[in-house]
Amino acid sequence: MTQWHWDPETYLKNMLEEVPSYPDLQAQTAAAAKDVPALTILELGIGTGETAKRVLAAHPDARLTAIDASEKMIERARRVVPQVDLRLARLEDPLPDGPFDLVVSALAVHHLDGPGKQDLFRRVAGVLAPGGTFVLADVVVPEREEDVVTPIDGVYDRPDRLDDQLAWLRAAGLTAETVWSYKDLAVIRATRPLRPG
Repeated sequence: MTQWHWDPETYLKNMLEEVPSYPDLQAQTAAAAKDVPALTILELGIGTGETAKRVLAAHPDARLTAIDASEKMIERARRVVPQVDLRLARLEDPLPDGPFDLVVSALAVHHLDGPGKQDLFRRVAGVLAPGGTFVLADVVVPEREEDVVTPIDGVYDRPDRLDDQLAWLRAAGLTAETVWSYKDLAVIRATRPLRPG
């Protein structure tokens, strides 16, 4: 995967310019995670800590571990959520040891191609506790071309269709549903069953 690192100082401004519904996406991500009983949380791609801040507000007693491929982003996130266990790692790397009650990712997984997403979803299922939930908020390829809003470069940005990602999450052994979508953004909640099968 091509490495690209946003400037943490201008990240939020860029997000608001390029993803007009960014505040809605963040609110819907936090809402999808709010009712999940979680004492252990993993965030994939913490960025500047915007999502972590919202998730921890609903889970103040939780221990959050987060990864990001950018040292600069981790430095910025450390200032926003100093209590978080921050680790420098890519989405393709082995995930931190679970089990986690909740795994969250906002605007990071679309950087993986289809096989990369499928592999990540299997690994997420492997670190989720039974009954644990994965909340995935990201850019998707919408059904209607006129719903493409977010600029996509096709090299570093590799969104897939929502129905494909739901199928891949189910193939990984999770029950998956869309809890919010708007144009080319979606929030999915996928849960590991309490018992296999």
